[in-house]
Amino acid sequence: MVTRKQTQANYDLLSRWYDLLAGSSERKYRELGLRMLDVRPGERVLEIGSGTGQALLSLARSAGAAGMVVGVDLSGGMCRVARGRLAQAGSPAHAAIICGDAVGLPCPGATFDAIFMSFTLELFDAADMASVLEECWRVLRDDGRLGVVALTESGRPNLMQRLYVWAHHRFPAWIDCRPIPVIEILAEHRFHVEDVTSGSMWGLPVAVAVASKGTRTA
Repeated sequence: MVTRKQTQANYDLLSRWYDLLAGSSERKYRELGLRMLDVRPGERVLEIGSGTGQALLSLARSAGAAGMVVGVDLSGGMCRVARGRLAQAGSPAHAAIICGDAVGLPCPGATFDAIFMSFTLELFDAADMASVLEECWRVLRDDGRLGVVALTESGRPNLMQRLYVWAHHRFPAWIDCRPIPVIEILAEHRFHVEDVTSGSMWGLPVAVAVASKGTRTA
């Protein structure tokens, strides 16, 4: 199993080249997720796994000067690249980047109107994924919404999916994402999926979902 320290080191190494390696293939679904989340001026937004800051900059523009946008990423290298991107855009005062761990968000409860994750949730193992979604629940306002873009599972995996899952198990440090049952996982953690779109990236199924907070039971 890959530790978070190893994950951090890997993304530190990849940070300067990440947009060239994965940015173009992920862009279509990241932008679709942003449109579906539909951040409005004045809203407070958190991005988990903000990476090189591409979505963060878009969120900052949507929230406007009256809003607030915070990006959290485990990798210091990714945070440096993202800060550079924000600086090139004029360093909007309402946008901030925190180098931190999503399993314990450094944010007070009921802070955000929206949370966005793009190709991030599937990086966590089951226990940590549960912690991340619990933290999302904690920091979201009662009327808040959660946007998730992730590799997902399909009923009958095709050859590409089988090869990808094999590579993930064989080389987890480098093929660190894996398909997850996105909709089912959100429902298990009391989120109500309001909208979902499916697609395919290099033959791998992708789910883009927006969910609201459901009713918490004891």
